[in-house]
Amino acid sequence: MAQRDVPAIESVDRALHLLQVLGGYGSGATLEDLSEATGLPKSSTHRTLAALRERGFATQQDNGRYLIGAELLRVAFGFHERVDLRVALRPLLTRLRDAVNETVHLGVLDGGEVVYLDKLESTHPITLTSTVGGRNPAHCTAVGKALLAWTFADEAALRAWIAEQGSLIERTPHSITSADALVREAARIRAAGYARDMEESEMGVRCLAAPVFLGSAVPRAAVSVAAPRERLSAARIRVVVGELMEATATAGAPASARQRERA
Repeated sequence: MAQRDVPAIESVDRALHLLQVLGGYGSGATLEDLSEATGLPKSSTHRTLAALRERGFATQQDNGRYLIGAELLRVAFGFHERVDLRVALRPLLTRLRDAVNETVHLGVLDGGEVVYLDKLESTHPITLTSTVGGRNPAHCTAVGKALLAWTFADEAALRAWIAEQGSLIERTPHSITSADALVREAARIRAAGYARDMEESEMGVRCLAAPVFLGSAVPRAAVSVAAPRERLSAARIRVVVGELMEATATAGAPASARQRERA
């Protein structure tokens, strides 16, 4: 039975690989382009494309070039609209919590606040006060700042968001309260790839966060690691950031970044 399954498995893998490659050609690709990019013979590439066209996952233009088909787009965008972030990202949260043994959060941006969709506790006896469904000002939290930095990815857009808030409230003496400071912080976050909350929301608590794109141009959510100050020293932060960046990278780069890589 295993031997009879091998050709089918190879066929599925070939089709998936071909779709991945085809997705990098926004203006279409020739049979020769796809054969060369996948390393498949033209005959195999042509048969696989025929099967994909039959399902609507690929289409062929009058000039002979191939494109991603409407059915694949329908499936992808339909999933994107209906995906339950908490369910989709729970495995990521679990892996991250187990790797660092600190409390992890999943949050989304809602106006001027972040809303926590999920939380997994560490095994340490001291627990954090955050709750699922709880809210915090976005500019005071690592989750919020990670989302702001990429949702409003240029200075004008971020300043417009700040103006809508009226003021940036001070939760602790470490909170960012000026537009200029938040703009500078957002630029640092984009360059570093992650955000920090150094007791800006709650005294004695530090937090690190990175965005999760799930293929979008803007982040769908952000994931954070939070701990009491004494457990997030400078040395420990470097370790946790490494685990955080590795974990969130598995959730997919922003669509624009993938397109730049293929250009």
